Amino acid sequence: MYAVVGCSECSALWIVEGRPETTRCPRCGTRKRFDRLKQFVTTDDPDRAKQARAAMLAERQEMGEAFADLDDFASMAARLDEAGIDDETYLESSGVDPEAATQAGDRAEQGVGGSRSRQETVTDALVELDEPTRDEIVAYARERGITEDYVDRTLEKLRRAGEITASDGAYRRL
Repeated sequence: MYAVVGCSECSALWIVEGRPETTRCPRCGTRKRFDRLKQFVTTDDPDRAKQARAAMLAERQEMGEAFADLDDFASMAARLDEAGIDDETYLESSGVDPEAATQAGDRAEQGVGGSRSRQETVTDALVELDEPTRDEIVAYARERGITEDYVDRTLEKLRRAGEITASDGAYRRL
């Protein structure tokens, strides 16, 4: 069930789904008990609730006749894909290669090709190297663009946090 309700404080109109115990006005933030709110329209169809709220807002602004000339929400939503330019055209006009953008989006969603944080790189060295010494960890990190100073600070933080231990010059994770 969808209900178009109004706020007694600021006169805002909004749509509430279901029958919650309370609801909050999106404009002024006042919390109201749902059963005490004025329900202007109650329907099982969300599009009808949207249409009713929009009609009420148009009437408030004395634009009811203009609103009546418009199509309903459902038919306007169906035409959204036809409106404007498509994504590929927009990207090309902005100087972006659409295929490269699609590939980057795919990588981001799949987690492929993502970079590791500097701390993750240091902990990776602890896992991947056999009995890693400070110098081996520094060399591993340097290959990945991380400074020696950062490696020393990170190893010390990890040691103080109890995540690693150092004995005879070799580090290991706990």
